Order: sequence, then C-alpha cells, then structure tokens
Amino acid sequence: MRKAVIVMIAAASMLLAQECTWRVKDVQVEWEAFKTPLKVGVKGSFGTIKLSAMPDKNVDGLLEGAKVVIETASVDSKNRGRDAKLVKFFFQTQGVETITAEIKSVRKEIADVEITMNGVTRTVPMKLERDDDNVEAEGVIDLADFDMLPSLESLNKACYDKHQGKTWQDVELSFELQLAEKCK
Repeated sequence: MRKAVIVMIAAASMLLAQECTWRVKDVQVEWEAFKTPLKVGVKGSFGTIKLSAMPDKNVDGLLEGAKVVIETASVDSKNRGRDAKLVKFFFQTQGVETITAEIKSVRKEIADVEITMNGVTRTVPMKLERDDDNVEAEGVIDLADFDMLPSLESLNKACYDKHQGKTWQDVELSFELQLAEKCK
C-alpha cells in the first residue's frame, strides 16, 4: 500500500512539474478599405505571410516580439480583377513589395504594433481580445502616415467610376493568431 501511495505522489509531481509553452499555429491578416462617398467597405487579406514568433510560457510573452512579413502581391479581396488593380495601381505605384509588422509591447487589452510600409515605420495601437487559444487584434492606419497618398491617388484614378471619385485613406487592419499550448 505504501509503495502505491509513493508511486501516485511521484506521478502527480511529474504532472505538476510539466513545463508548458505557447506557440502560434496559424496567422491571418485582414484589412478593410473604403470607397465611394458613402464609405462602402472592401475587405481582403494576404495569402503570403511569413511569421516569426518565439514560443513562451505565457501568451503575452509569445506576442511581444512576434513579427510578420507580408508580400503585397498576395493581396486577396476575393475578386481577381480588383486584386490586380490593387497590386498594379496601389502597391506597385510606389514599389511596395512587402509590409512588415512587429508587436513591440502588450499591455492589458492593447498591442503596440510597429508597422513598416513604403520605408516608413509607425507604431499603431491595436485593441486585443484573447480567448482560450485565439488572439485577435484590430486597429486603423492612415495611409498618409506611410507616405502612401500617391498610391491612393493612382488607385482612385484607376477606379474612379466604381469608387464614385472617392477612395478613403483610412484602412482598418486586423490579425488573428491561433495558438497551441505544448507541455513537456
């Protein structure tokens, strides 16, 4: 009997001593831009995103320092014609092939994300929501902050009739990370 109790205590100790870390299983980056005087939204994402995130014992530690490199040619608005115009008249107008982002800090419900586009780096506060093994964030950028107004003007000219002469310079951004906890 005594031997069985010792074995049970040892097994329980091993279970309690497990070290667990959080890892990213998948990442999605989405955007919503706006057109027409009524500010009609157009949503999309990117197909090619390279993520770098170090596993950590807690989710906030995993988030801080996580980086992505997004290939702009992989823009996906679920409309091939629109995607071709976005690449040609928006991103290629100023030679923007990639967008990079890094989470610099996490504080309660805000992530400070450093975004670099068109050679300009800005820190964008994004509202965070955590749910078991999922993290979502939302924020807004102003294209003027990234010196992207020539690209915006080019896109507006190419899509003048469909946009009724108005393409807005604010873009809503969001990302979602699907997480997994791994224990040893």
